[in-house]
Amino acid sequence: MRTFRFLHAADLHLDSPFRGLEGLPDRVRDVVRESTFASLKRIEEIALRERVDFAVFCGDLYDARDRSLKAQLRFRDMAARLAARGIRVFVIHGNHDPEDGYRAALEWPEGVHHFGSDGVGTVPAIGPDGVHLADVHGISFRKASVTENLALRFRPSASGVFQLAMLHCNVDGQPGHDNYAPCRKADLAGAGFDYWALGHIHARAVLHRDPWIVYPGNPQGRSMKETGARGVHVVVVRDGRHAEEPVFHAADTVRWEQVRVGIAGLEREQELLDRLRRAVEEARERAEGRHVFVRLVLEGRGPLHGVLVREDRVRELLEELRREEMELAESAADKPFAWPESLRVETAGEAVELEALRGQDSFIGDVLRLADELRRDPERFRQFRRKALETLADTSWGR
Repeated sequence: MRTFRFLHAADLHLDSPFRGLEGLPDRVRDVVRESTFASLKRIEEIALRERVDFAVFCGDLYDARDRSLKAQLRFRDMAARLAARGIRVFVIHGNHDPEDGYRAALEWPEGVHHFGSDGVGTVPAIGPDGVHLADVHGISFRKASVTENLALRFRPSASGVFQLAMLHCNVDGQPGHDNYAPCRKADLAGAGFDYWALGHIHARAVLHRDPWIVYPGNPQGRSMKETGARGVHVVVVRDGRHAEEPVFHAADTVRWEQVRVGIAGLEREQELLDRLRRAVEEARERAEGRHVFVRLVLEGRGPLHGVLVREDRVRELLEELRREEMELAESAADKPFAWPESLRVETAGEAVELEALRGQDSFIGDVLRLADELRRDPERFRQFRRKALETLADTSWGR
């Protein structure tokens, strides 16, 4: 059996509305709204560059039950181009794009297969050379809310080829996602498949090896809850049954990043603004040619804390960073933007030097020196505490 490759993607959320874009510059807003489609194009490029034999898309291709016609056309056209190059495409639907949602009457090429929801379907993955590479098993959601453990329906075939299962599900109740098609890792590991291609959880993760149980994550982050690189996996299978470690390929065009910026050692607003500018520029460089939204979080102690407790000062700093980014976007339209999404403050004032206070001829100095004496003499501390409590218990006190 020859070596072959397949691409594993999920949770494209095509035509996601990206709410909360009001007030953004036109260029930034347009890039974000088109980002899921730009990510789809990158997935196509990865499939062609890596010369995969087939691709599996594991649910939530579309963002809404009543999926937009634009999203359906874009995916159909991409799948048709892959099919024309001999790359078969297998699709299941999840909770965002269940079968009972709107589906346009489109003509799909022969090389694209949509699994239904009546039961687990099994389709052979045939390479361009006619070789039977794998059996692909899958089931779609009939409706948005599926609470059945669909994993228990899967059965591998006896064909002797690679067994790949496609499922949109929540394994072991992972937090942060609705518990749809809930199942246990043990249900999957013991089912007799070589690779479980999962969808629904947006953070990529390999849950198990031999067999492989894999979430590729979503290929395009959509908020600060989805920071870092996003993309798809490409898997190489050797000797017909032995899958190698899935290889991650970034497919995002807009990245989200949170950056913590310390104020220690800064005394002037100009120094703080310069440090924030560097943080934004470094985030741009880390994005590797992609656009990036940057959440800046100020932390640490320093004299500038007194400035940062005022919301108007923080707002002015953020407005200045955004103004500079807008000017850069106008002068260098081909340069990826690094948009300051927000500026948050988690700072504190300078630490109090207790030793200096102990030496003062003041009430605070007296209290600190007394506390030190009581700490060194437990018996004196007990007497002090008893007298203090007696004073508090005296009902006539304060009359």
